[in-house]
Amino acid sequence: MTLEFCHEAEVKKKSINPTTSKFTVLHQVCNHIPSHAVSEAAREQGSEDHSRTFSHWSHLVSLIHGKLTHAFGLNDICDTLQVQSGPLSTIRGATPPSRNTLSHANRVRPAAIAETVFWKTLEHLRQRSPRFGRRTFPGKLGKLKRSIHLMDSTVIELVAQCMPWAQHRRRKAAAKCHVRLNFETLLPSFILVDAAREHDSKRARELTAGLKSGEIVVMDRGYVDLDHFKDLDEREVVWVTRIKEGMKCEVMEEREIKAGSKVLEDHWVKLSNGEMARRIKALVVVDGTEREMTFLTNQMEWSAATVVELYRCRW
Repeated sequence: MTLEFCHEAEVKKKSINPTTSKFTVLHQVCNHIPSHAVSEAAREQGSEDHSRTFSHWSHLVSLIHGKLTHAFGLNDICDTLQVQSGPLSTIRGATPPSRNTLSHANRVRPAAIAETVFWKTLEHLRQRSPRFGRRTFPGKLGKLKRSIHLMDSTVIELVAQCMPWAQHRRRKAAAKCHVRLNFETLLPSFILVDAAREHDSKRARELTAGLKSGEIVVMDRGYVDLDHFKDLDEREVVWVTRIKEGMKCEVMEEREIKAGSKVLEDHWVKLSNGEMARRIKALVVVDGTEREMTFLTNQMEWSAATVVELYRCRW
């Protein structure tokens, strides 16, 4: 095998041109949504009668437009769509809303319609292309041949006067979005929105309820709950997390570590509830800086490097 080296000037000339389209990004995204999905979702949610002048399809297109353009509010969405009403009409006859119309639709139409459309669209794409959104796992993870799920949460700031249920501090409101992500497809498998004041560990069971025996879940240490871990053990679900500060463990066995390895400790430990687990301390590179981290898992057989690599999936 021979290697051919190119001059720097030649490399710069070989520019990569992305696939072009005569349609806007909004139009291309909407083309992936089955034409029947929105009307079926509205019918299933009992909201079909509330769309006399502003259809559910136009409503969905308006919301997608707002997301793609990072709109600051309803005025941004409505003003832009009014100006672009011609191109908008080519997206299956979508019509631009007024501010009051869009505000009313957001208030009275159930959010479950959008959720139903999402799952219908995902199923449609998977039927058309069975390998849609799927990829191979990097490094050592390619040998696992198991489903890997990532769990995390993020806080979304809200307006306290509009959403009193989300009261977070005296003058602030916030919601917390919990997500379980399929690492193979990088698509969400479960999403839960709750008040930000609730601790992550209180929602851990709901996020893992759909996991099957043999599957892997990697979670932030905010979800650490020993009773929940015991439940996952009984269901034969593999879990990986970081150990919480001050968490007490009794070392039962020290495992051998290879010389020169980034793994500093590999112990079998007994947790405070009497259950066995594995504690691994290793050096991990985060944002270009090597840091010492301690991980906890119920997987006793895999190499420590594989366990560390699993947690790195979250980044």
